[in-house]
Amino acid sequence: MRTEWKIFSIIAGFLLFATVLYGAWTAGETGRVEWVGTVALLLSFLLCAMCGGFFWFVARRIDLRPEDRADGEIADGAGEIGFFSPGSYWPFGLALAAAISGMGLVLWQFWLLGVGLVAVILASSGLLFEYYTGTRRTAEH
Repeated sequence: MRTEWKIFSIIAGFLLFATVLYGAWTAGETGRVEWVGTVALLLSFLLCAMCGGFFWFVARRIDLRPEDRADGEIADGAGEIGFFSPGSYWPFGLALAAAISGMGLVLWQFWLLGVGLVAVILASSGLLFEYYTGTRRTAEH
């Protein structure tokens, strides 16, 4: 994770520099700041900083991975990586619910926006609890 947080931090630093430069440049050229581009660059900086911060936070808590070590070999990364769902329809439902919410926002129809947001919550819950069976076994005394 060290590689990832360094990459995201470098990109975030560049975006912050570009935001300040863009805002100053448009203010110098037109006499006022062009807010759409400035805010877009600022939000891009914040997104990269958030990702970099997350990877930095995780990198401090886990052992070094083979790709983070200078002496790491390809064979060191062999083995089970984790569990990946073989197939799920929940991402499609989540995308459909997000599209409905987006249409409600675009058309400024609050009822459609509300239906879409409820559907987003339900689809997110379905995706999150897809493999939760609810059968927790406890040791009986």
